Amino acid sequence: CKSLPETLLFQLLGLSIATLSTVTHYGLRFTLISNVSLDSNSYRVIHHRAFYFGICLSMTLILAALLSSAATVRESQCLTAMGFFCFALAFCGLIPAACWRYTHSMEVEDSMMDVYDFVYEEVRRNTSSFRRHELTAIHEAFLCCGKHSPFGDTNNVEHKTCPPGQVHNEGKDCLREIQDFLKKHMDFVFSLLGI
Repeated sequence: CKSLPETLLFQLLGLSIATLSTVTHYGLRFTLISNVSLDSNSYRVIHHRAFYFGICLSMTLILAALLSSAATVRESQCLTAMGFFCFALAFCGLIPAACWRYTHSMEVEDSMMDVYDFVYEEVRRNTSSFRRHELTAIHEAFLCCGKHSPFGDTNNVEHKTCPPGQVHNEGKDCLREIQDFLKKHMDFVFSLLGI
């Protein structure tokens, strides 16, 4: 039987995972990339699945903690068994998540960078003013300016889409900024799930 402080810890952990899932799903940077991504890009699917997985995991942990609290107070074997079952479900859900992280660790990063590359190249070819607006929004969200491109002069794109005061040589490379942001976020997510 779990003690009350331990069940409170699991409730806080469940709330933390729910909060992180919500921030991941509705955060500016993630929603911006999701809205810009094409149907052929896997980012949107990963984005939604991560949110639903996080919410389900958090609700399972909160339910397990509540059942364990009730089992402790009422000294009920049935509630204890139900709480244990919920903890087992959470654990069984974490195993595939951990495996996915190690087998597909670069998929999220690659899909986000592909979205940026696509929008950037569309603007560079000057095919869409709508894409120029999207690229400007990405630059403002990630506080970056353009990318180092082997395909030629990109200063024209960057002058039109970078936040005021940032020139390509002074601004940060967006591919590097997206990569760093995602690495920090994923490290935080898997640290929390490891707990």
